[in-house]
Amino acid sequence: MYLCPIENKNMSIHISAEKGQIAKVVLQPGDPLRAQFIAEKYLENAELVSKTRGIFYYTGLYKGKEITVGASGMGFPSIGIYSFELFTEYEVDTIIRIGTCGAYSTDLQLFDILNVDNAASESTYAKYAWEIEDEILPHQGSIYNTINQTAEELSLKTKSINVHSSDIFYRKDPAVPAIATKYNCPAVEMEAFGLFANAKHLGKNAATILTVTDIIPTHEKISADERERALKPMMELALESALKSL
Repeated sequence: MYLCPIENKNMSIHISAEKGQIAKVVLQPGDPLRAQFIAEKYLENAELVSKTRGIFYYTGLYKGKEITVGASGMGFPSIGIYSFELFTEYEVDTIIRIGTCGAYSTDLQLFDILNVDNAASESTYAKYAWEIEDEILPHQGSIYNTINQTAEELSLKTKSINVHSSDIFYRKDPAVPAIATKYNCPAVEMEAFGLFANAKHLGKNAATILTVTDIIPTHEKISADERERALKPMMELALESALKSL
């Protein structure tokens, strides 16, 4: 395994923020530009505390409480690195992943907001990183329940489901993967299983909120112009839930 030496002991390998510049609760979209959007739209006095490799992390105030928002990148290797360093090097207590997903079933609709109960995966990430043999992992800690409670208070309809966390975006066989059928996963994304595995190993809080942007069997998609409107309720739900956990 290759390990890069850390020149500044106040930084982690992949995040250049100094210790104390990352809040105890982190919102983690996949896209760095989405992290920037959230920081600029919702946080007061937002400061860019890390931009290593073009992965932006901002810390600012939301209704007077300090929150960090920063990207995870795509897939288990990426969110595995960033969430681990946040949990261990910056002593983060809670990470809320906020992302998009595709629906395997028309039981889900575009714009649906999902609070992930369990993430199932064929990935070997948890097995080889932490000797966790399970192929399905639950959300970790109390933040999942906080999200459900907050959604109810905001009169925001959410669905609690299992999700298929996949290493694969493009695949030869268009059929729903067997693991998604086995664990009744009506939607697919690429990061929740890795985040939950890290949090389980480290005894931290982790949740995943997703917005349905694609219906795979019908090829329906949210247009680029609709994305901001589509993702705004999820972002606000995450922020309000984060507030309660501080």
